[in-house]
Amino acid sequence: MKKLRTLGLTAAAVLALAAGPAEARDQIRIVGSSTVFPFASYVVEEFGATTQHPTPVIESTGSGGGFKLFCAGVGMETPDITNASRRIKPSELERCRENGVEAVTEVEIGADGIVVANRTDAPRLELSREQLTRAVAAEVPKDGELVDNPYKRWDDIDPELPDAEILVYGPPSTSGTRDAFEELVMEAASEEMEGYGGGYTKIRQDGAYVPAGENDNLIVQKLNQNPDAVGIFGYSFLEENSDRVQASRIDGVAPEAEAIASGEYPVSRSLFFYVKNAHEGKVPGLAEYVELFLAEKMIGELGYLKRLGLIPLPRERREEMRQRFADREPVEVGDLE
Repeated sequence: MKKLRTLGLTAAAVLALAAGPAEARDQIRIVGSSTVFPFASYVVEEFGATTQHPTPVIESTGSGGGFKLFCAGVGMETPDITNASRRIKPSELERCRENGVEAVTEVEIGADGIVVANRTDAPRLELSREQLTRAVAAEVPKDGELVDNPYKRWDDIDPELPDAEILVYGPPSTSGTRDAFEELVMEAASEEMEGYGGGYTKIRQDGAYVPAGENDNLIVQKLNQNPDAVGIFGYSFLEENSDRVQASRIDGVAPEAEAIASGEYPVSRSLFFYVKNAHEGKVPGLAEYVELFLAEKMIGELGYLKRLGLIPLPRERREEMRQRFADREPVEVGDLE
């Protein structure tokens, strides 16, 4: 994965694409999740090398940014596919509809875990979701009220944790990884913590949590520069950098492939991409690209993407995704609620 050639437009180019006049093109355009980006990049390279179609253009914009571009409308000035490390939100699908994007097919490609990691020469953290929430939340409960987060060091939260500064490099607000972290860690923990009342997802902005952009490899680099730093990113990046970083156990469970696939690991999530059905027949190769992505040699138990860190879906679910795309089954708002 380290050797994958980065294919993509700059952000400015994508914005220009969205603003420019509609015109015919023969190159598939893909945006979206930084977590899905390495897997999609592999398929993009394979598609360009093994078919008569041009290599698609792909950019890592984050899941939220991808949905914004994807749902801007129908036409050659808009992307054909957006990758996502979370499901599309009902409000995003409504925005698609408002802008004329009537039929969107949702494709689940596999599973992934969100890991909390640090340098291999630092103490390995054993964290609960409550402790992790106390480390990154903007406010914490005290005497029945929410107060500004006073925790500066891990052992301020629990004396069993390291005597080290809290410095967490994580995804920005546009990232699906951030959305999933907020839901699976903070919302889940706040349901059980007296004083929150559930549903709390506000992240502190006093420097203890540092949004590190959409490039998860940058987070790994930051960890290598500071033995006290902790990073939040997808499991595939842990696999890629296991010689440099180590994962924390969360609620007593390590982020291993089997635990992620079964859901035993508490910070597991599904990965997706979304296809703009109106562009099929107008952008050459769009269906063939999706079919290649969904082939067993890509997403199966022995597929290439598993070697890059993708956790395969059960066989029956993989077949369901292939049939869903074959039927061009559109996702509905009711499916998301």
